[in-house]
Amino acid sequence: MAHYPQLLHTVLDTPEVRELAEFYRLLLGLQYRPGDEPSAEGDHDVDWLVLTDAHGNRKLAFQQVERLERTTWPRLDVPMQMHLDLTVPDRAALEKQHRRAVDLGAELLFDRTDDPLEPLYVFADPAGHPFCIFVA
Repeated sequence: MAHYPQLLHTVLDTPEVRELAEFYRLLLGLQYRPGDEPSAEGDHDVDWLVLTDAHGNRKLAFQQVERLERTTWPRLDVPMQMHLDLTVPDRAALEKQHRRAVDLGAELLFDRTDDPLEPLYVFADPAGHPFCIFVA
């Protein structure tokens, strides 16, 4: 018997479930849970998708919402509420992943690559959720 609840996955709200799932699938090298893969008929009624790692462990899920108010961070009008922290081993990898994230549709919100102790970028994903990539 577990003494603590176990984290199954993190769920992100989005008006475009497949689009956001594809963004994170490509960014993080994840795969769809069996049955969640894109279908030949299209994904018109998709309201929930799950991404897993190569071992089938759930990592992220995506839930349909009618609208989503984007964060205005670093202004506080609409706070972040939550964000994902992603790490890379060195500055060269940070720059490579910066280019990949932007090419996949991320918006750069903040550049702190001049920080010698913890260089990082803060992005918004296509639905507006913030995430950081930094050297750990």
